[in-house]
Amino acid sequence: MKALTQYDIGIYGLKDKQYVYNFESGPEFFRELEQDLIENGHFKTHLTIDKSATMLILTFSIEGVVELVCDRSLELFEEPIDLTEKLILKFGDHDEILAEDIELIRHETVRINVAQYIFDFIALSLPMKKLHPRFRTDDEEGDEDEGLLVYQSGDEAESTQENSSDDGEVDPRWAALQKLKGKE
Repeated sequence: MKALTQYDIGIYGLKDKQYVYNFESGPEFFRELEQDLIENGHFKTHLTIDKSATMLILTFSIEGVVELVCDRSLELFEEPIDLTEKLILKFGDHDEILAEDIELIRHETVRINVAQYIFDFIALSLPMKKLHPRFRTDDEEGDEDEGLLVYQSGDEAESTQENSSDDGEVDPRWAALQKLKGKE
């Protein structure tokens, strides 16, 4: 946890104005957090805190790369990160998460640690399907087939079924179904 103490920000007694913090993080950041998603990476975080009497508005700008394992080939690859996220910490009488970007913190809170927020923003920005860049072009070409018509109804479907093979023969499976249809 020693590596994460650099992400502690003392907020008790701050005046109502804007504060800027910069963090540079490497593999030790991911090792210190108890997680299995990311093992390695290097990124910079630019944090702006706008303090008012009732809340803190934190704006995170994170840029860098993380090392991921490809779901298809199990190879390591670097995924670029470039994101900007906002978090609002409102002062209240207890700690509570109100929404994904709004939290209540106690008035007496002396310091906040932003390491978990940074990790959460990075983790949420990663693609669900972790593919090595050389496989991504394969999938993008496959996505063009998404608009194909798979089901037809009415007269068009019947004519398609009757002309299902190139040499004029009706597929025996369709012929059997046509016989059943005729008995009803």
